[in-house]
Amino acid sequence: MLMLPLANATYRILRFLIASRERYTASPVSVFQMSAIKLTLSSMASFVTEVLASSGKLEKEDLSGKISKMSRKVEDTKEEVCDMMNKRYSDFLPSLQGSEELMVQVDEVSKEMDGLKNCIESEVQQNIHVAVAEYAKLKQQLEKNTVIITMLGHLKEFHSAMEEFNKALQEKKYVDAANELERARAGVDSLKGWKSSQLPLLSALSSELTVQRENLIYHLGDEGKRLCNVFKLPANLTENEPAGMKSFLKVELNLSHACSKDSEAKPPALLCCVLQALAIQGDLQHKIKLFSQVLLKTVLKPLVMYPSLSVRVAEQPGEGTIMALQCLEESHNEKSTPSQVYSKVLLVLRTLHSHLLDVSIGDRKLSAILGELIWEEISRCIIHECLIYSIPTNSSQLEKYNTVIKETEEFEKSLKEMEYLQGDSTELLKYARDVNCHFATKKCKDVIVAARKLMTSKMHNTIKITSDYNLRLPKLPAPASELKVKQGSTKDEITMENTKQLSAWSLCLPACRISESVQQLMELALGTLCEAVGSSTQWYVSVPGDSAVFCGSPTENLLKFPHLAAIQHNNCMYLAHHLLTLGHHFRAHLPQPLSEGITTFVDMVPGFRKLGAQCFLAQMNVQRAELLERLSTAHNFCNLDDEDNYIAASKAVRQVIHQLKQLGTVWQDVLPVSIYCKAMGNLLNTAITEVLAKIMMLEDISSEDGEHLHTLCQTIVEEGPLVFIPLAEENKNKKYQEEVPLYVRKWTTFKELVIVLRANLQEIVDRWADGKGPLASEFSSLELKNLIRALFQNTERRAVALTKIK
Repeated sequence: MLMLPLANATYRILRFLIASRERYTASPVSVFQMSAIKLTLSSMASFVTEVLASSGKLEKEDLSGKISKMSRKVEDTKEEVCDMMNKRYSDFLPSLQGSEELMVQVDEVSKEMDGLKNCIESEVQQNIHVAVAEYAKLKQQLEKNTVIITMLGHLKEFHSAMEEFNKALQEKKYVDAANELERARAGVDSLKGWKSSQLPLLSALSSELTVQRENLIYHLGDEGKRLCNVFKLPANLTENEPAGMKSFLKVELNLSHACSKDSEAKPPALLCCVLQALAIQGDLQHKIKLFSQVLLKTVLKPLVMYPSLSVRVAEQPGEGTIMALQCLEESHNEKSTPSQVYSKVLLVLRTLHSHLLDVSIGDRKLSAILGELIWEEISRCIIHECLIYSIPTNSSQLEKYNTVIKETEEFEKSLKEMEYLQGDSTELLKYARDVNCHFATKKCKDVIVAARKLMTSKMHNTIKITSDYNLRLPKLPAPASELKVKQGSTKDEITMENTKQLSAWSLCLPACRISESVQQLMELALGTLCEAVGSSTQWYVSVPGDSAVFCGSPTENLLKFPHLAAIQHNNCMYLAHHLLTLGHHFRAHLPQPLSEGITTFVDMVPGFRKLGAQCFLAQMNVQRAELLERLSTAHNFCNLDDEDNYIAASKAVRQVIHQLKQLGTVWQDVLPVSIYCKAMGNLLNTAITEVLAKIMMLEDISSEDGEHLHTLCQTIVEEGPLVFIPLAEENKNKKYQEEVPLYVRKWTTFKELVIVLRANLQEIVDRWADGKGPLASEFSSLELKNLIRALFQNTERRAVALTKIK
C-alpha cells in the first residue's frame, strides 16, 4: 500500500500526456512548442522501452540508471524550451522546426505511456512489499517532471494568448484583444506561483505583457479620440485658475457622429468595443472619473451657477455632434430657477447618453457609473446654488412651491430612465419636499438678521411713548371655537357683568422714551405672528429669537452713559409689557398643539424685567459711588472754621448738587415719572445720609462750625428739591418738588438737623417735647444728646436740657 502514491502520481502524469495529445491535435501548435514536446516525449518513450525490457520484472540497478538518464533528458528539454522562449520574447530570435513529425510522435508515445502505466501498476501491486524504497526516488522525479510539464503548458498558454492578441489588435477587435491579454496575464501569474520558475524568463514575459498592455491602451485611447474627441477647454480652466462666466463660453464637447441607423441614437459599435476593452483592462473607471470631474467643473456646475449660460447642441458635417455653452442674454436674476437648471442639466446628460454613455459594461450601463460619480456633487450644487434661493419668503407662496417639487420629481425620473440614478429618493428630492422646514429655517434666519440689524442701530434715537399709546394689533378672524359657542348660545342667556370697571388707564405703559429700533422690533414680531396665522409651519417661534437677540445686545456703554441706561431700562419694560398679552392675542390662531404654552411669551417677561432693572441699578450704583467720592473731599465736615476746610466742604456740596441736577436733566422726559422720582430720591437720600452720618460723628462743633454746617445743609435743603424735574414743562414739576419727603427717606431727618444746628437748648427741648415732638421722631435720645454735647459747652443749662431728653 505504500506504493499507491507513486502509482497515483504516475497515473496523473500519463493522463496529462494523453490529455495533452488530445489538446495539441485539436489546436494549432507552434514550432518551438512541438520541439519541446518532441524532446519530452522521446525521453518518455525511451523510459517506457527500458521499463518493459525485462518481461515484467524490474531490475533495481538498471531502473535507477534509466530514471537518472530520463531526468537528465527532461532537464535538457526544459532548458531548451526556456531558451526558445527567451529567444522569442527576450532576444527576439526566431527558430523554425517541423511540427508534423511531433504530432505523430505524440500519438506513439501516448500509446507507450498507456502500456507503461499498466505495466507499472501490475508490477507495483505484485512487489509492493519490496519496491517501496526503490520507487521513492522515481516518485519524486515524476512529480518534478509533472511540474515542468505544467509550466510548459502555461508557457504555451501565454504564447498562444499573445499570438491571438496581436491578431485581434490588428483587426481592431479590441474586446478580444483585451480578453487575450488577460489570458496571457493569467498564465504569467500561474508561473509566478512555482518556486522553480526561472526569474529571467518571468521578467521577460512580464515586460512583454506590460509593453503589450500599454500598446493596447494607446490604441484604445487613439481610437477613442478619433471617435469622440470630447473636451476643448480654454487654458485658464486647465490650469486650475479662477474663472468667470465668460471663460466657460469657450468650452466644447465634440461627440461622435456615427450613430446607429435605427430610430434611437446610440454610440457607434466601435466606440462600445473601445469602452468595453478599457473596462476589461481596469482602466475605464479611472478615465470615467477624470471625465466626470471635468464635466462637473466646466459644464454642469457653471450651468447651475450662472443663469445666463445655456447649452447648444448642433450637428456639424464632418465633425459630429458639438455641445457648447453659450450666453444668450444677460439675466437680471442672480440665481437660476429650478426649472431652468433641470432643463439645462437634462439636455447635457441626454446628449452624453445618446452619443457616449448608452453602453453596457458587464451588467451595468456606463451612464450608471458616471451617475454614481457626479450625482452627489451636482445635487449638492443644485441645492446650494438654486433650490435654497427658490424657497419662498412669504407663507402665501408656499402652495406655489408644489410646482418645484413636481419639476424635481420629473427631473429625477428622467435621470432614472437613462440609468444615471438608482433608488427611489435622493437628497435633492428630499430637500424640495421639506419646503416647510426650509421655509421656517429661512424665515427664522431672516427675522433674526433683521432683529440684529435693529439692535445694532443707534440706541439714542428715541420716540415718546405716552400713556394713551396702544400697540397696533391686527384684526384677526374669530376662532372657530368662539363661533360655535356663539351659534349655540340662546337669546335668553343672562350675561354676568361686573358693574365696576377698571379705569381706562389700568395696565397702561407709563409715558417714557424708548429706542425707535425697539418699536420696530416689536412691529417685526407682530408682522411675523400675523404671517404665521393659519400657517402650518413652526417658523413663528423666531419671535422669541428676536427677543433673545435683544437680550444679547452689548451693554458696555450702559455704565458710562446714564441716558443710555435709562433708555435700555425703558426698552426692556416696553418689551415685557407687550409680551404679557401678545401671545394671548394670537393664541387661538396659531397651529395646534404648538400654540399651547410657547406662544404666550409670558416666560420671557421676568427675563426682560430683570435685564432692565439690572442695567439701571448698575448705573445707579455708579452714580452713588460718584456722589460718595465727591463728599469724601469735604474732610468729614470738621474744623470748618478753617477757611480751606470750609471751601473744600462747600465745593463738595456744590458738586453733589450739580451732579444731581445734571442727572435729572439727562433723565428728564426719558424715564417714567415714578421711576424718575424714585431714582433721584434714592441718590439725594444717599448724599444727605452721608452728610448726616459725618455731622453726627463730630464730637465738638464750635459756634462758627455750626454756622458753616447750617449754611451747607441749608444749601442742600433749598436746592435739593430742584433736582426733581421729571417733565419738560417746568410748571408741572413743582408738584414733584413738593413731594420730596415721599422719595427721600432721610429728608425730614436732615431738615430737623438743620434746625438743631441753629437752635438754642430750649428750642431743642421744645421740639423734643418729652419724646413726642418732631425731633423725637427723627433722632433717638442718644443721638440727640451726643449732638447737644457737640454743639453746646458743658454748663448747667446743658445738663438740665440733657436730663429732659429721655
